[in-house]
Amino acid sequence: MADKLIKEMGLPKSMANVFAARNITTAQEALALTDFELMLLLDVGMAEVSSALARISEIACPPYQTALALMEQRIQKEGHGGHLPTGLKGLDEALCGGIPFGVLTELVGPAGIGKTQFCMKLSLLASLPTAYGGLNGRVIYIDVESKFSSRRMIEIGVQSFPDIFNMKGMAQEMAGRILVLRPTSLSKFTESLQQIQVALRQQQVKLVVIDSMTAVISGIIFCLGITDKEPQDNTYLVGISLAEFSRIPIVVTNQVRSQTRDEGCQYSFQVRSTEDPVGYDSHLVAALGINWAHSVTIRLVLEAKSGQRFIKLAKSPMSPPLAFPFNITAAGISLLDDYGRELKGAEINKIHSHEKAKEGLPATFLTVRQKPPPTSSYVQRRQTLRPHSGETRHYSDDILWRAHDLRPVPPRSCLHPD
Repeated sequence: MADKLIKEMGLPKSMANVFAARNITTAQEALALTDFELMLLLDVGMAEVSSALARISEIACPPYQTALALMEQRIQKEGHGGHLPTGLKGLDEALCGGIPFGVLTELVGPAGIGKTQFCMKLSLLASLPTAYGGLNGRVIYIDVESKFSSRRMIEIGVQSFPDIFNMKGMAQEMAGRILVLRPTSLSKFTESLQQIQVALRQQQVKLVVIDSMTAVISGIIFCLGITDKEPQDNTYLVGISLAEFSRIPIVVTNQVRSQTRDEGCQYSFQVRSTEDPVGYDSHLVAALGINWAHSVTIRLVLEAKSGQRFIKLAKSPMSPPLAFPFNITAAGISLLDDYGRELKGAEINKIHSHEKAKEGLPATFLTVRQKPPPTSSYVQRRQTLRPHSGETRHYSDDILWRAHDLRPVPPRSCLHPD
């Protein structure tokens, strides 16, 4: 609207000619000046300037809309009230219908907790016919870490929607609606984004999944040699712009990392205190930092505590923080209880992993599988792996070694994707 031409706004011809003579041709150029500046520049009276600006503002600015009109418009254009139902009753009720359109939704959690399986279930739901609660559209799935399994997705579909997937040819049709992109480099990822923008215009795309955004931004940081803990790249803005432009759900996954006592103060106004054992202890946090957290509208944390998995609604403008117990079956993720437990304080953002950390080790070093002590020849076969931080480590099968003393340490959870 700001680039609308003044000559097309119905001003008196004499006034429109004055604007054109002073090379003020668009609404943006006129509204960028004060009334007094325009009066001097156009050499006309204040009353004429005020009348012209009122007319320009009326046409250039979009009309106001009531909350009721917005809701009715979204129901008519977007379906399901502008939400993608997750099939998890309690979570859908908390989100007022499911994953909202036009915003960025994040799934964060340790490796193997179920983020990718949640994404595959959402992909199926977006591709289902509307008569079965779906969006009857296509899905673009950017599989950065090559974790997508078409066989597992079909299994989830058969177990969750037997009436549809047992029909002849329906499994192939549903799978054909999900476009999987596997970029192998940053340039390939950029090409994938360009393909998405074209597909959004030409096809009925109803969901975009990026699994995982951590791998994308970590690759950028490694290539650029950035050592800051907070990513300085603006790649995460891509998801926001896609969501706002397309008015469809954008779902991304995020991994976790260990937050140590050196990172206890995230803001300059916080005072470090060693007397607070809770705030001073090490624990898991979302990997991409606070800048990324501000860009996310919905944050769902998947975690495991005391042998039970939980999905936490940690950030939402429409619901208090809630936690729902869940398990993973052949049909994918299912809630054990539709009545979420409300969270308070540090429990909202703290992320628990599969098992308790070993005594004396940071929370990131979690036991995956134990093996007998290796022999010297076994140690010689180890392969050097690029570390995620600080010291050099060596990786051989499932054993991670400290370079300075070669003591066996359980591998970091981030080395084992979902």
